[in-house]
Amino acid sequence: MSAAPNSLPGRNEPKFRLAQGADAEALSALINTAFRVELPFIEGDRTNPDGVREYMKKGKFLLAEDSAGLTGCVYVEVRGDRGYLGLLGVEPKRQGTGLGRKLMDAAEQLFRDARCVAVDLRIVSARTPLPGFYRHLGYVETGTAPFPHDVPAKVPCHYIVMSKSLT
Repeated sequence: MSAAPNSLPGRNEPKFRLAQGADAEALSALINTAFRVELPFIEGDRTNPDGVREYMKKGKFLLAEDSAGLTGCVYVEVRGDRGYLGLLGVEPKRQGTGLGRKLMDAAEQLFRDARCVAVDLRIVSARTPLPGFYRHLGYVETGTAPFPHDVPAKVPCHYIVMSKSLT
């Protein structure tokens, strides 16, 4: 039997941990690499180490690592009885291997442990494959939100807001 198209033989299963301040540079690099797919409609990098540190003041990053190092991340923030997640990013060579789903499962468990009743997320409207990915994980579209004016978008964009009940 042949390996899956994006499988990388010899790598161990990812381990998950919460990011520390010292991870900001590597985390910024991973996010920017994973979000290169947005370059046709958003100018520049998604974040930088200072931006990562700003996120860390409000929430946490859940990291996935294997024997090769940092392979994925997701931002998680508890907001009362609801969780918010964003910046789900997987190293391009690992995309399509199920790592994104594993990160989502781990984030949702973190929110359950925090007694959240639901999880909310926002995706950029120009990322047309993403609503289907999240629908497959049980999320439903609940509305839209304006795209920030300070983000240099090359095409008109807005956010699609999606939520999932954890109860």
